Amino acid sequence: MRFGWLTLSLSPSPEEDADRIEQQIEQVRFAERLGFGDVWLTEHYFTGESVYNDALLFASAVAMRTERIRIGFAVVQLPFHHPVRLAVQLALLDNLSRGRIDVGVGKGTIYNEYEFVGHGLRSEDSRERMEESIDIIGRLWGGGPVTYSGKYFQVQVPQLRPRPVQRPHLPLWRGVISPSSFSECGRLGVPILTARLPVARIKERWTAYGAGLDAGGMTGRPKHACWRRVRCGATFMSPNPMGRRRTSYRLCWCRPAPT
Repeated sequence: MRFGWLTLSLSPSPEEDADRIEQQIEQVRFAERLGFGDVWLTEHYFTGESVYNDALLFASAVAMRTERIRIGFAVVQLPFHHPVRLAVQLALLDNLSRGRIDVGVGKGTIYNEYEFVGHGLRSEDSRERMEESIDIIGRLWGGGPVTYSGKYFQVQVPQLRPRPVQRPHLPLWRGVISPSSFSECGRLGVPILTARLPVARIKERWTAYGAGLDAGGMTGRPKHACWRRVRCGATFMSPNPMGRRRTSYRLCWCRPAPT
């Protein structure tokens, strides 16, 4: 079993944003020293949740100030990004980190409709936008010229530079919560990030994932991670920039260790 830390930081006020962003970087560095396998960055806008907002730009700072810990996204909300630019940014991050990037993707959530409105969008076509983006990004990471004509994107790219360090492409994860998403990702053999689910629901969702894998003829078992809230006791804390030490909760990903 490997443990990672998922950031879901909230800055109470704009005046505290700079301190909270620096605190996040220091906590990632501390997690690396403790032996955590990965850190997962969330992406939210406008409210102070995910205080850095731009997870991709923040990840570049994390990559420069860490050495071993893997840097994942949980998740990149694909409707808010142009797929060509996103493919380039993630490939650059993979080079900056020397192959330490994991890419979790999602379509965004209707509970945060204000994020779509803020980007000049609405959520009703978010799944279609996501699927087109995933297709384009996968082709770009595969190398060579890419021509694509879809409903939302029409692109013609000679080649992607720089190419990702990890071959044949960066690990691409899908954030899932509904039973149908588990089954579909299993059928496609896609690694999954399980969102916050009641413990009683985890087994049935992973059973659906396993059934999808069998239906898709997947002989191997892709990676999967489960998001749980873990209490950090008095002997397991990091100092914060305000000079206080306190017992706190952390959101952690738990996933099987690599074989």
